[in-house]
Amino acid sequence: MRPTVHDIAAEAGVSLATVDRVLNNRPGVRSITRDKVERAIATLGYVRDVAAANLAKSRSYPLIFILPEGENAFMRGLEAEIEFARARSAVERTEITILSVPAFDAAALADALDEARRRGPAGVAVVAVEAPEVVAAVGRLREDGIAVVTLVSDLTGSERDHFAGVDNIAAGRTAGSLMRRFLGSREGPVAIVAGSMLVRDHRDRLEGFSAAVGEGVARRHLLPVVEGHDDPTEVETLVRDLLAAHADLAGIYSLGAGNRGLIAALEKAGRQSEICAIAHELTPYSRAALVSGTIDALLNQDAGHEVRSAIRVLKARADGLSMIEAQERIRIDIFLKDNLPVEPA
Repeated sequence: MRPTVHDIAAEAGVSLATVDRVLNNRPGVRSITRDKVERAIATLGYVRDVAAANLAKSRSYPLIFILPEGENAFMRGLEAEIEFARARSAVERTEITILSVPAFDAAALADALDEARRRGPAGVAVVAVEAPEVVAAVGRLREDGIAVVTLVSDLTGSERDHFAGVDNIAAGRTAGSLMRRFLGSREGPVAIVAGSMLVRDHRDRLEGFSAAVGEGVARRHLLPVVEGHDDPTEVETLVRDLLAAHADLAGIYSLGAGNRGLIAALEKAGRQSEICAIAHELTPYSRAALVSGTIDALLNQDAGHEVRSAIRVLKARADGLSMIEAQERIRIDIFLKDNLPVEPA
């Protein structure tokens, strides 16, 4: 049987009240007595059930999610998953707040992180922009003992506790391998449309894609990256200009969002059947384009899994507990029109 607080009290020769003070790190216990209790805990191999203790105390976890504004369909889907988690707050004992910032705006994001710090939550989940001021703001949160999880896009060089997202270098390599297979011996350059090189996930995808496409004998020429800032109108203009400038264009890799613009440009030019298009994230627009053949393949990450993972990790960090690595690993899904999941009724 698992040892209990009664066993600890008996082993240490102290009262249950003293054991409770030591377990909850409260004052009023002499150092010699605290040592006796801690030795008893070690001897008995007692492991505290933190979740049960928090439930008994009706503890809740105030959490803040910081997301970019805009028409990015994936981000709006991510927001919907957070709202779903908020609807379950009574069961999960969470109090979730969402803060919105302009997309790719490092200064605004740093300000939002400082605002989150002033509110003193148990943890913060943030879609990161890689910039010194953002790294510094995360550091200030960690100095205050507030756990930080980066969501979707990581923040290297920061003190964040965990990254809830896919391996974006592997995602880029996968897209590159698919592009090579689909194009085969067909000649012509490949265009790359990013959101912004300020975010780590886009840079990592580019690194992986470039490496995979450049392998082997038949290396594919890659055009300079263009940035559409995940805005469908801007992406449509960029792709339209690429199509006009490169009559022999063989493929397009859209490693960010704004895919409504990509789809519109290809279909308006009537070149959707001749150009291999690979993109990210399964949204209503990208699903329809995959079915019609305008997009050849989609790489997807489960937004719901990422939100649930962030919440689990933030709660565990707030309790001083470790996480289960395998449970928090976010997989990369590859969708063709042949294996699309059935849409919910």
